Amino acid sequence: QVQLVESGGGLVQAGGSLRLSCAASGRTFSNYAMGWFRQAPGKEREFVAAISGLGIRTWYADSVKGRFTISRDNAQNTGYLQLNSLKPEDTAAYYCAAADRPSNTISTMTSEDGYWGQGTQVTVSS
Repeated sequence: QVQLVESGGGLVQAGGSLRLSCAASGRTFSNYAMGWFRQAPGKEREFVAAISGLGIRTWYADSVKGRFTISRDNAQNTGYLQLNSLKPEDTAAYYCAAADRPSNTISTMTSEDGYWGQGTQVTVSS
């Protein structure tokens, strides 16, 4: 089993930055592709970014390309999402996820697939 815990969310002004962390425990982290999703009140969960087990391949939603960067440090069993140039529309609860599946399919994960963290809130003021 894998347990995931997100941290690093907070309140920032538009144009600011945050770095989210996803600490993993349990099975070998490098065996799993991972991703980040977000969900705003009244909206469905949205795919944000994904990364392969060794960090070689990355994928981004069009809405965050050029602004967000996904990375991982398998020696520390931790994944990261760097959020730059934040906009009010980025406001959401952000969740990390991991699964033993190709990284290009992470975007289609549901709550019944793989492992999920509890979420961390990002709020961007205008």
